[in-house]
Amino acid sequence: MKKNEIDGQTRMAAVIGNPIKHSLSPFIHNMAFEELNLNATYLAWEVLERDMVQVLHNIRSLDMLGVNISMPYKQLAMWYPGKLSDSAQLIGAINTIVNEKGSLKGYNTDGLGFFRNLDVKYDFQPADKNLSVIGGGGAALAIIVEAARGKANKIQVFARRSRSFAPLKKKLETIAELTKSDIQLFDLYQLENMRQCLKASDLLVNASSVGMDGLSSPVPTTGALVLPQGLLVADVIYKCLQTPFLKWAETQGAKTENGLGMLLYQAAESFKLWTGKRMPVDLIEKKLKQKLYDV
Repeated sequence: MKKNEIDGQTRMAAVIGNPIKHSLSPFIHNMAFEELNLNATYLAWEVLERDMVQVLHNIRSLDMLGVNISMPYKQLAMWYPGKLSDSAQLIGAINTIVNEKGSLKGYNTDGLGFFRNLDVKYDFQPADKNLSVIGGGGAALAIIVEAARGKANKIQVFARRSRSFAPLKKKLETIAELTKSDIQLFDLYQLENMRQCLKASDLLVNASSVGMDGLSSPVPTTGALVLPQGLLVADVIYKCLQTPFLKWAETQGAKTENGLGMLLYQAAESFKLWTGKRMPVDLIEKKLKQKLYDV
């Protein structure tokens, strides 16, 4: 791999968030630029909310390839581009802005990346499948929208009955109506509902942040829930190789997948939108596993 030299022709991309210095996106994208010998570089910009508009102006003024948007700006930034993809409009948040000769378009590649990873590794597509999704935040909505657009048979969502429960219910009703999908919302702690839903599920996803500490799980791991044979279980968390949620699923014989593939494939979708090139995902995944898990 030849390291590209920065010169007067170098194009730039970046990820914007706060905090963002911990981001793996520069590692991923810069390796892809180098492997494909593209004259581009990728940075991480930690930005205050009051500076967001000026920073987004830079996409045009600096003729950037585009930017990724991270927390907490995925909803705020969606009002800046002149156009939005269909999935971004349904989700109500973006993670990618593409600069097409000064015309900016916003996308959300999270759900697409999630299912692209499952397709490559497990030959799993959402069409005609029953999904159970834990969580109601941005990652969950991206997965739900992509499943709905991918013609899933049924999408069962489990969330805590907090102040966000009622707005989430309205949001899911709108998505269901616009995509003509069967989406149901349940209280996460009403385990009997989950028991019944899991019996006919093809995929169970933890799309919440519970488990990021490496200790907690969004569901009881003491035998209260029994997983059906052949169930695929995924977690959007990638900081640890196996969350307690995935360890619990594996003890019941389920196939399990952590969030590293989703991270990589959502990045690959952004990369393709900016460059028209296919990211060398296999190579980068190997390097990322070494970096994160020492394997």
